[in-house]
Amino acid sequence: MSRFLGKVLRIKMLRVSCAVLLLLLFLLGALAALLPSAHEDLILGVQRRISRASPSPQDSFTLIMQTYNRTDLLLKMLNHYQAMPHLHSVIVVWNNVGQDPPQEMWESLGPHPVPVYFKKQTVNLMRNRLQNFPEIETKAVLMMDDDTLISAHDLSFAFSVWQLFPSQIVGFVPRKHVASPTGIFSYGSFELVAPDAGRGDKYSMILIGAAFFHKGYLRLFQELPHSVHEMIDRTQNCDDITMNFLVANHTGMSSGVLVKPIDMRNLEKDAGSGYTGMWHRAEHLLQRSYCLNKLTSIYGKMPLVYSNIMISQFGFPNYANHKSKP
Repeated sequence: MSRFLGKVLRIKMLRVSCAVLLLLLFLLGALAALLPSAHEDLILGVQRRISRASPSPQDSFTLIMQTYNRTDLLLKMLNHYQAMPHLHSVIVVWNNVGQDPPQEMWESLGPHPVPVYFKKQTVNLMRNRLQNFPEIETKAVLMMDDDTLISAHDLSFAFSVWQLFPSQIVGFVPRKHVASPTGIFSYGSFELVAPDAGRGDKYSMILIGAAFFHKGYLRLFQELPHSVHEMIDRTQNCDDITMNFLVANHTGMSSGVLVKPIDMRNLEKDAGSGYTGMWHRAEHLLQRSYCLNKLTSIYGKMPLVYSNIMISQFGFPNYANHKSKP
């Protein structure tokens, strides 16, 4: 009899346990219905991470990229640079006059880590990129050509270098001015010199197509004499040389600091439009030599100062001899 009662008791306990288990499953199902779906939770999680990852203006930079007739390449570049550490916002200077920028297309691909501002221009001018845009909230500006791809690691390192030299242009492409015995200047490339060939070559300019500089120089550029802006517009060239003159004259020292890149590529050939940069023009180098002498005349002196400093992620050599000549 006691064995029979024990069996009955165990059956009742099992039924109670099953009922409790079913009740718990029902409650869990009801709670799950109140929570966001997996897809919604993923989006919310991404948005929360983006919000938390947004850098402060004091420790970040604004990317300015001017583009013309290379929308496919522009989207590739934006996709590459949008996740850069310390990037606060992106300004796209849209020089395709009469055409709308791909803003809706870009926004449809979101969410994006940083805001992108498309600035439509009424005239296709080289110096459009050097406006003092109100969207710039950072002290540091990174200017990039729309066909130049540099690794995030290189840019992060260069930004840390700019923080040490905030009054100068910190970038990856050096050039120099060359004086003749008659006092006429010509535009020259930077030659890499072997370590056993002496102290190495010198540069006097850092091109702003891949460089950091202080946003205050944008305001100073706008305040330059009309003759300077006219020279740039007439040649559609030399806004980068002008910036080096401006910085050197303002600081009284070398306008730029050279950083050696590890991964820097030109993607011009990838543009579907086939449009090539103006540096391919036959008159390009002649125009740049002309600009050097015109600016020297306007300033009443040659403010550019030579430097042979190259900063590398693998050390800090005191002269630029990082690659032997063949």
